[in-house]
Order: sequence, then C-alpha cells, then structure tokens
Amino acid sequence: MIRVNDKFTVRWRPGMTIRDLLNELKFTFPRLVIAVNGEVIPRDDWETYELQDGDEVKVIHMTAGG
Repeated sequence: MIRVNDKFTVRWRPGMTIRDLLNELKFTFPRLVIAVNGEVIPRDDWETYELQDGDEVKVIHMTAGG
C-alpha cells in the first residue's frame, strides 16, 4: 500500500509511477509538489519514477496568495 498525505491509501502495483498515482486519485491541480519518503521528486520525473510498496507520498497543492 502507498500512503498519501496521511489521509489516503492506494494499492501498490509493480511499475506504478507518480503519474499513475495522481491519475488514480484524480489529482488534477496544475501546480503540485510531490515528495516521496521526504524527497521532492521533480515534475519531469513523475512519468518514470516508480513507487515502491510502503512509500509515503505527500502531494502539496501550491497556491498563490497575497
């Protein structure tokens, strides 16, 4: 299982990428920061970065404010 934001759990499957996880959770925000086990993963790597069973993922939606 993959834990997301200490709120969701998603069943892990071999070859699952960050993009797969975002699609499964229907996260479509244009500005996201993703950290896996405390390490920020660059957006360019989301299509190829393979998650491992037991990973802790943080998905942070960046917003602008004033």
